[in-house]
Amino acid sequence: MRRDFNRLFRPRTIAVVGGGAWCRQVIQQLQKMGFSGDIWPVHPKATELCGLPVFASVEALPAAPDASFIGVNRYATVEVVAALSRSGAGGAVCFASGFLEAQKEASDAADLQQDLLQAAGDMPILGPNCYGFINYLDGALLWPDQHGGAQVAQGVAILTQSSNIAINLTMQARGLPIAYMITVGNQAQSDMAEIARGLLDDPRVTAIGLHIEGIRDLRAFEALAQEAAACGKPIVALKVGRSDQAQAATLSHTASLAGQEAGAAAFLRRCGIARVDDLPVFLETLKILHVLGPRRGSQVATISCSGGEASLAADLGQAQGVTFPPLSDGQHQALRAALGPMVALANPLDYHTYIWRDVPAMTQAFSAMVHPDLDLLMLIVDFPREDRCSAADWACAIEAAVATRMHTGAPLAMVATLPELMPEEIAHRLLAAGVVPLCGLREAMSATVAASQIASPSDVPALLPWPDLDGVSSDIPLVPEGIAKQRLAATGLRIPRSCRLSRVTLDETLAEATSQVGFPLVLKAEGLAHKSEAGAVRLALGSQEAVADAAWEMPGDQLLLEEMITGTVAELLIGVTRDPAHGFVLTLGAGGVLTELLEDSVSLLLPVSDTMLEAALDQLRITRLLDGYRSAPAADRPAVLRAVRAVERYVLAHSDTVEEIEINPLICTPSDAIAVDALLREKELTHD
Repeated sequence: MRRDFNRLFRPRTIAVVGGGAWCRQVIQQLQKMGFSGDIWPVHPKATELCGLPVFASVEALPAAPDASFIGVNRYATVEVVAALSRSGAGGAVCFASGFLEAQKEASDAADLQQDLLQAAGDMPILGPNCYGFINYLDGALLWPDQHGGAQVAQGVAILTQSSNIAINLTMQARGLPIAYMITVGNQAQSDMAEIARGLLDDPRVTAIGLHIEGIRDLRAFEALAQEAAACGKPIVALKVGRSDQAQAATLSHTASLAGQEAGAAAFLRRCGIARVDDLPVFLETLKILHVLGPRRGSQVATISCSGGEASLAADLGQAQGVTFPPLSDGQHQALRAALGPMVALANPLDYHTYIWRDVPAMTQAFSAMVHPDLDLLMLIVDFPREDRCSAADWACAIEAAVATRMHTGAPLAMVATLPELMPEEIAHRLLAAGVVPLCGLREAMSATVAASQIASPSDVPALLPWPDLDGVSSDIPLVPEGIAKQRLAATGLRIPRSCRLSRVTLDETLAEATSQVGFPLVLKAEGLAHKSEAGAVRLALGSQEAVADAAWEMPGDQLLLEEMITGTVAELLIGVTRDPAHGFVLTLGAGGVLTELLEDSVSLLLPVSDTMLEAALDQLRITRLLDGYRSAPAADRPAVLRAVRAVERYVLAHSDTVEEIEINPLICTPSDAIAVDALLREKELTHD
């Protein structure tokens, strides 16, 4: 069922249930915002609250409220929600904590949350354990604290699981117009993605920003991504949980599962959602998306009146993944005409100060930098402190930027190298003219790259993982390598010829085994995940005597004898891990001894398309070896792709049992790709 959030987020009547300081603050913020609808305080004993008459109960209200703020204890919250739902109310914000997020401290927390859901029925609720929302478009809010925003005609919608971060974001002085600020708490009923979908049909919302602690419903996020792409509204996410400490904090805060970092990143990429790492870049990316929309790429030109700024831009841009295309012949000619012979022409460009204060000349120079292949033209300008200096001498830069945008229509940003050197009043002036005011040069470069990551979401849903009932999967057994390889070979994975041996019967079986496999040979001890470190693998054995000697030096009794693969072009890793929060993560990377040394890998979520696989291989640094480095033979790339597909087929067929697969290395030769080492963990399987 898809819930309707229209009445909740765009209310004409608001009930505030409770009489404490938080509820008073909600009413005061509504009055301060100039809310034009009716405000109905509800309290069993009070007669007046903030100058408004009080109703004794929900049942005593003149009509079912569109939106309600419930500021009572957790037990009374359940009762009030039930009363509102029975009355036909439009939705409610549940401020109280002590539900599922507190299950470690409160034994009845989970049961109480279930009671809350039953009480709500079809009525939308936010939270519990959240502040609510602010609608800056219509001047409506259910918000029990201060905030720093103001009404706007259009802007971005921001959703977060953290009420405190929501407050901080409303205090930003970067000029970003915020249409909605919504906190979701522990998402007992309404998932963040479902709430965001409810905002897509508001034409005044230009882009959506998500501060995500944990993704609870993969299918809901996929649906959000599809609908957002269909209506042309880009999404940027700040996903926390990279560190163990962040994951622990997330669990204690909102009862969310932060999940594995690689899985989260792969899932957001699959959804076509841009990913950023901090709040400043989050806000600057939203600003670019609000004014210009997604960028095709990250080709940038900068123009400044300082060589130091030009050099800084070049270094920061390179570090963040920005490219600076060389000036075209047309740009050279136009810039020479605008700047004369005294300026060295390049991108980034230092245009000196010869034309400062000459608005027509500055406009001509700025316009000369415009090129149809550029994703963003950055004008680097730092404004002086208004409390100590006059900014009058900088008006020429604003006028020239606005004129350039008006005359060329080019994607244009004015960037302050330091965030505090872009005054909010100037940022608003630039926004009104269609020029993006970016605060901080590093942030500007990162935001430009992020804005280029917006993509069409995959049409194929991610493969859902089997759930972790107890949150622990470390006891999933390791399948003996010989058996693991046979199982994977059944789905098409190429493996070496092999024979399993036991030291108990080694004398009777060794001759037949070596004859069957053929020299040179590799001998391994089964049952170990890291064989090299344990002395459990011996290579290039050329005789039965060498095999026998090696066998008695091996740890364990169960051995695997294999043909030794030669003609190696490159070694790859193919890994799949079950991420309970995001699906099955496929990792492709440099294999063998290079795995830890190079840390060269790309992660995707299964299932994958041919385009995804090809793009992933192309991202690897080791792909140069696959393609034939310095006239060396190239690997059989189709064979590599077949190996990946074989592993994928196995996971798809056993998605209810697979925990982990690792092929390392996959030996890539000019004519084949062979899995010489395989690790497989599966639950509830009988081992042969």
